[in-house]
Amino acid sequence: MWDAQNQRVGGKNVLCMSYYPKEGNPLWERYSTKLVAHTVKTYSKYTIDYPYPVAISVHSDKIGMEYPMICFNRGRPEQDGTYSERKKYEMWSIIIHEVGHNFFPMIINSDERQWTWMDEGLNSFVQYLTEQEWERGYPSRYGPAYSVVDYMKGDKDRISPIMTNSESIWQFRSNAYAKPAIALNILRETVMGRELFDHAFKTYCNRWAFKHPPPADLFRTMEDASAVDLDWFWRGWFFTTDHVDISLDEVKWFQLNTMNPDVEMPLARQQHNDRDRYIGDTRNLTDIEETVNEHDKDIDDFYAKRDHHAPDTLHRQNYKEFKENLSKEEVELLNSGKHFYEVQFSNLGGLPMPIIIRFGYTDGTEEVVRIPAEIWRLHEDQVSKVFILDKEVSSMRIDPFLETADTDLNNNSWPAERQPTRFDLYKKERTLENPMQRQKRVDELNGN
Repeated sequence: MWDAQNQRVGGKNVLCMSYYPKEGNPLWERYSTKLVAHTVKTYSKYTIDYPYPVAISVHSDKIGMEYPMICFNRGRPEQDGTYSERKKYEMWSIIIHEVGHNFFPMIINSDERQWTWMDEGLNSFVQYLTEQEWERGYPSRYGPAYSVVDYMKGDKDRISPIMTNSESIWQFRSNAYAKPAIALNILRETVMGRELFDHAFKTYCNRWAFKHPPPADLFRTMEDASAVDLDWFWRGWFFTTDHVDISLDEVKWFQLNTMNPDVEMPLARQQHNDRDRYIGDTRNLTDIEETVNEHDKDIDDFYAKRDHHAPDTLHRQNYKEFKENLSKEEVELLNSGKHFYEVQFSNLGGLPMPIIIRFGYTDGTEEVVRIPAEIWRLHEDQVSKVFILDKEVSSMRIDPFLETADTDLNNNSWPAERQPTRFDLYKKERTLENPMQRQKRVDELNGN
């Protein structure tokens, strides 16, 4: 069978076609050509307008392979026409990926034998963007930062830098497909922002279309087009096997001393009353029935009767004189009630990344603060930063949106939070029945 539809790209018509046998249905007649058209359209938006007159997807039982303007894609349902959800997404992703190879490496023509990641990694990155525009919440294999965590925190003896010759790398698919695709997505979402990244990436694709760019041309063009220094990012993600593990080590809380006796002295009284008490003092309250000064009223003198935390006229006079020597801005700062938090971070994984920190406040509200990766510029192992906040903090969490590929979430919180590991107590029964086949049996039992 053969079907087709037209797709307009850059003012030109692209005929998108599919060839498939009856064994490919119902998946192929429903999706293949639409996927081809969607891929051509979406890749053109992020890279360069598709220059060829046709784009063809051909059904294949076992493989996925690309050639200029034509590709062969697996994705065959069961003999009864049913298929699993996994099979559907596998077919969708393969068609998008193989059609996408027209752009990488066939238009932006890098040396895939030397640098496989410039072929597969860049294609997998734009594949992720295309999948997300096909279906909201599409379960993309490459894209979300957390999906590369297990690979990056693995045995470094079995991990190669991305910038390793393709014939010499360990874990080929993770190295050449997943890590570069996810690195670019982190660059887009967290480091540069979507608008600036998309402009720079499209500039790279247009500048190097039908040429042969090595990695340095990608690195240089992204920086040139964005005016952002990304040397630290390329070095860490592409030239090393370091991973991301930023630890929130210590939190110190400060407030300004207002010097106002009507504020500070009652506060001192409250802190005195709320302090942890020595166990002997607590037991003496009941074990000692009466002390001497409780029995003999002549024992207590001026100091025993004096309220140490009660402001008097002299305290207030001293405060008035103190304020007269301050500027208006200093007085406003003293009376602002600001909270100062000194937070210490450690870079345990070696890979510098922006610090995204979410503050939870005692009034139930939240705030997210983003600190650029340049915070590590002078001290790459450990840094501290003071946050001046209007509210009292109840909790802190770094990487709250799982966007930096942090490999250990157990050291990301204050107060400390442990992430549970789920495991199955009993072995589950395995079934070869897909959900469509199961539903048929349910319908039969229900008499439908």
